[in-house]
Amino acid sequence: MTLPDPRNLADLLWHRVRETPETPAYRQHDGRDWVDMTWAVVGREAGRWQAALAREGLKPGDRVALCLRNRVEWVLFDQAALALGLVTVPLYFDDRPDNMAWCLNHSGARLLLLEDAKPWPGLRDQVRSIDRVVCLNGEAIQDRKLILLEDWLPRDGQELMRSAAATDDLASIVYTSGTTGRPKGVMLSHRNILSNVIASMHAIPAYPTDRFLSFLPLSHMFERTCGYYSAIWAGAQTVYARSISLLADDIREQRPTVLISVPRIFERIYSRMQEAMAPGSLKRRLFEAACDSGWRRFRGEATLCDRLRWPVLKALVAKKLYRRLGGRIRLIIVGGAAFAPHLARVFIGLGLPIIQGYGLTETAPVLAANRPGDNDPASVGRALEGIELRCDENGELLARGPCVMLGYWNNPAATAAMIDEDGWLHTGDLAAIRGGCVYITGRVKEVIVLSNGEKVPPNDAEQAILRDAAFEQAMIVGEGRPKLGLLAVSKITNTKELCERANTQLHDFPGYARIHHLARIPDPWTVENGLLTPTLKLKRHEIEKRFAREIEAMYADPELCRPKNAG
Repeated sequence: MTLPDPRNLADLLWHRVRETPETPAYRQHDGRDWVDMTWAVVGREAGRWQAALAREGLKPGDRVALCLRNRVEWVLFDQAALALGLVTVPLYFDDRPDNMAWCLNHSGARLLLLEDAKPWPGLRDQVRSIDRVVCLNGEAIQDRKLILLEDWLPRDGQELMRSAAATDDLASIVYTSGTTGRPKGVMLSHRNILSNVIASMHAIPAYPTDRFLSFLPLSHMFERTCGYYSAIWAGAQTVYARSISLLADDIREQRPTVLISVPRIFERIYSRMQEAMAPGSLKRRLFEAACDSGWRRFRGEATLCDRLRWPVLKALVAKKLYRRLGGRIRLIIVGGAAFAPHLARVFIGLGLPIIQGYGLTETAPVLAANRPGDNDPASVGRALEGIELRCDENGELLARGPCVMLGYWNNPAATAAMIDEDGWLHTGDLAAIRGGCVYITGRVKEVIVLSNGEKVPPNDAEQAILRDAAFEQAMIVGEGRPKLGLLAVSKITNTKELCERANTQLHDFPGYARIHHLARIPDPWTVENGLLTPTLKLKRHEIEKRFAREIEAMYADPELCRPKNAG
């Protein structure tokens, strides 16, 4: 971490190019082979983008949007725009056209960068403020606003000019995932994001020798701060994964040292591991023994038997997982959703260096994180340097510090509801703080209240159910009803079997937290079908609305899914 103190986000790249010009910066696949870029090349290319944007007659404070997969061009556009004092508006690549159009209109974006021209006809009649559309590749359609990148960029390399943007200037408007209703535009200043990058790097350092593998959407602040900006700060190399379908191959072949991930990735790995091991088989017994011994070693509770058998179990079980991850992993940072205890026990028990953190888009995003050597997987760790955390009288976690957003774009009422007069941001999460560590216990609003008044936080129960590989996805329902119901994405068609298996996983929960009704959903919930946010959280309201008929049908038949010994 040798960079001088940056004044703005564009300073990160400006200083990095001068500090380590010939070291590796980025690697991505061009359809034929992997292509590397040094920091010097990145600086020259960003200068070309800066010159192209300058020709558009944009002025500081104007909004410019981009909708790309994770790739170097995302960085070049962002850096060029920030250096000119423009405000970047990232859009999720797989978002629906109507939602993209809403964000473009709401932000008043004047320029849009697309991967190709295909989405534009569906957007053209809906957006009002866009003056220019730039497409990376493909064939241009007949439209005076649209231009291909090769025709838009100047032919020759340009020197990257240093930005005059002030620290407190608006840097980006980031639209929240929108689990309910329309997304809100989070206004983040250069200070908001920079302070979070620096505090994150002090808590969990990255180094010039590190290699990041980027696959979470850059349009989300978790990947943007902890992967993109932090890698520039550290001088580390970033490899852009080709796609989620090829992610396993890319991890194994590119051998990253750092992964920024969400729990869903490990849920999928765990599910495949379970499917590959027959119940009672030697393979499963060895796997469970390795997890148990490894977990006790991690917690400092290893017995003599654990110490003696661990080398054998590591060779037979754990090393296979290491190889699947390339064999060089030194750090995995997990955020975006709760990391279920059973996943922590398995993957940390097998020796993976997993650190869980916590934050919100509104805080740029990291508020707290565990540290190497100070890692309690049941918590989300301690507050980052410069951030204050406390719980109010209702148990809601409040945050204050330099990373707290400026507010919501053109929405003062929502801003006032989120940030109180003393500058405390209300996270919406219920928590307990013990020994300086933060333990998230639920959501303020995501509590199901049954008709008898019993309150059930659905997240913990859903995580428990998902420990059974029979369930690909699960969502508990029951607001205002006598009993809980479950929507389950599963290959198993027998709903009574599914109900029994779900309740087996809930054996430690109170009696009222049992599943009495179940509807099997054959097709998975995805970002593309509008049932998951881009960070793979359940859109509960949308799922309930989409499957309203199935929910009513399962509650109409009291015998559909009656648990054993149910009243």
